[in-house]
Amino acid sequence: MQKRKIYIAISVIFLIILAFFIFRPKSNKDGNDILAEVKSGKFKVEISTSGELQALNSVQVMGPTDARRFRIGNFTIEEMVDEGTVVKKGEFIAALDRTELFGRFEDKRLDLEQAQALHEQTQLDTALVLRQERDNILNLEYEVEERELILEQSQFEPPAIIKQNENNVARAERDLQQAKDRYRIKLLQEKARMVEVSAKLRDVQSDVNQMEAVLEKFTVTAPQNGMVIYVWGRGGKVKEGSQVSSWNPVVATLPDLTTMQSITYVNEVDIRKVKVGQRVDLGLDAFPEKKLTGKVSKVANVGQQRPNSDAKVFEVTIVVNETDELLRPAMTTSNTIVAEEIEEATFVPLEALYTENDSINYVHLRNGKKQEVKLGLSNSNHVIVESGVSAGDVVYLSTPTWSENVAVNLLEELNGKRNPDFDEISASPENLTELQIED
Repeated sequence: MQKRKIYIAISVIFLIILAFFIFRPKSNKDGNDILAEVKSGKFKVEISTSGELQALNSVQVMGPTDARRFRIGNFTIEEMVDEGTVVKKGEFIAALDRTELFGRFEDKRLDLEQAQALHEQTQLDTALVLRQERDNILNLEYEVEERELILEQSQFEPPAIIKQNENNVARAERDLQQAKDRYRIKLLQEKARMVEVSAKLRDVQSDVNQMEAVLEKFTVTAPQNGMVIYVWGRGGKVKEGSQVSSWNPVVATLPDLTTMQSITYVNEVDIRKVKVGQRVDLGLDAFPEKKLTGKVSKVANVGQQRPNSDAKVFEVTIVVNETDELLRPAMTTSNTIVAEEIEEATFVPLEALYTENDSINYVHLRNGKKQEVKLGLSNSNHVIVESGVSAGDVVYLSTPTWSENVAVNLLEELNGKRNPDFDEISASPENLTELQIED
């Protein structure tokens, strides 16, 4: 009795399985058909790319640019703030090794002390020499007065005595004139000497002052508010321990975070659709909830080949409209460039399109027809259908099993002209077969 119940149960299960396979819905060999409805409404031609944020304006933070005047070839960065640090104008950014220049500064200070001592000594010597010359002139003037007085007193003396006194007056006057001439020459000599010494002193003093100013610049501060971004040098990013050339002493950059731009690259196939002024919707990979807008500000005229890619691309610059403290340089952005907007259009998914003879585009309708369609603009997901289907029609996104022996139902009007095959080819597979046999 127990075995009989088991046999009955097995038989019932077998019948249920058999009924399932007999009455289950039929499907094509690739699985269930995927359908989609032809839609009508606003259509956007969009180009999606990824980009990288950059500041629209940035200021280079420079080390001492005058150091090469003192034969300083390179600087070593002893200390530097971390990349990404937000600083205000005048705040510390980096400290450079000043050992080499400081040694030359000490030598120059010694030269300055010697030049100052020489200048003072020359001044004293000049004053002494000129004073002696002036005293000599004064003494000679007294001598002339005495000789003239003697001459006046000798008016009643013999002629020989008078003649002798006249000669003494003339000799004293000549000595006085020679002393005055000698004083003028000495004065010019001492002036030239002082000019030479003073010029040397000024040169040394100027070098010392410039060295002091350059040494102050070895402590690099922010020229404006911003975020510190390291620059790339010959050995990688410039940071603590790096060397900076005195011919291009850029230590870092300070981007202006109030106005940002996204640098992206568009494939050569889509670049013809991109124009300056087009609206762009932006997203941030770091903050998916953040939505921004922008516009295309520049489109490159010359393409380039990106690393690890065979396709040619064109650089496109997008200015971000909003200002947000969350925006940082080098952030990855998702950019959707709105190339064109059509207020009312009929469109289907790209997966619904098929091509025959490389010239006829068609779709599979749920009513069993292969319908030719005239296409318009397309985006990454959909394409506009100008004629052939209507909104609400249902099309296949996968190839149905019945399509193999069904002919394409051609449009009567193709590119504004009557299709010559329309009267000869109907939508029935039988007529298509007859036509093929006649050909």
